[in-house]
Amino acid sequence: MRKETVGKKALELMQKTPDSQDPIELEREMQKDYIDNLIECIDDHKKDYILDFYIVVITKNEKLMPNVFRSYFFPRNTCPTPDYDQTLYKYKAADEQLEYIWTIPSKETCHHLKDNALQVHESERDLLKFVLDFADGSLYKLCRKLNNEPLIEEIHG
Repeated sequence: MRKETVGKKALELMQKTPDSQDPIELEREMQKDYIDNLIECIDDHKKDYILDFYIVVITKNEKLMPNVFRSYFFPRNTCPTPDYDQTLYKYKAADEQLEYIWTIPSKETCHHLKDNALQVHESERDLLKFVLDFADGSLYKLCRKLNNEPLIEEIHG
């Protein structure tokens, strides 16, 4: 069975009439392999890391195909600094469990969610919390804690 490329699927979706481009359909198509890619990244790298490690997922918009977003999966032994278009997981080697840490959407989405915080739908409240925690520095503090780094308040007493 031959797997369709993202480009081919994006072209098909772009050629549909605008009113038939259901955002939910687009999201499902673009994220269809997300879990498989996450598991593949873990399986490919758990032999390289004896202890726990992190999986950073960076989401990028393809410049030539405006309705295509790609997710890139990277293992790390330390928690990365929080940034836009980033999702973070921690793989716990001892019990082979995956812990979801955060998702930070694009800069534009962060601003939109913050500016409309009172109108955010219940289904987006968790994402709004990540956006607010990113904006006020809470995710940065969590990052330093996960990396066993002292917080600035602890350094300066």
